Amino acid sequence: MKLIAIPTRDGRVDDHFGHCAYYTIYHLNDDNKVVIQERLDSPQGCGCKSNIASLLREMGVTLMLAGNMGDGAFRKLSEQQIEVIRGCHGKVDDVLAQHLAGKLSDSQESCDHHDCHGSDNLKFSYVVPEKNN
Repeated sequence: MKLIAIPTRDGRVDDHFGHCAYYTIYHLNDDNKVVIQERLDSPQGCGCKSNIASLLREMGVTLMLAGNMGDGAFRKLSEQQIEVIRGCHGKVDDVLAQHLAGKLSDSQESCDHHDCHGSDNLKFSYVVPEKNN
């Protein structure tokens, strides 16, 4: 089983990993079908200063689809062997679908300060269009 985490706020990829409300965790079977979707509340404080990276690794998470994050958080996740794809934006289910379709890759951009979560400072590589449902 493969586990993928997405920093989430109101059902969308949070613009900044360290300030997300919670993580949406997807459990995928061998056919890349979601068999479980769960919520993991975010610890208090900045992502680079919390234990979230080790906690996600203990759960079995191997990939994070994220909006933006600082270098410290990126390093902590990488140290835990969690691959990170930065630059994602949109509804979490849509972002997961884009990843599974092979349409996402890491933007390789990091914010360099702790208050870059305002929308004026962010650059997204992948903005998933809203579905007309």
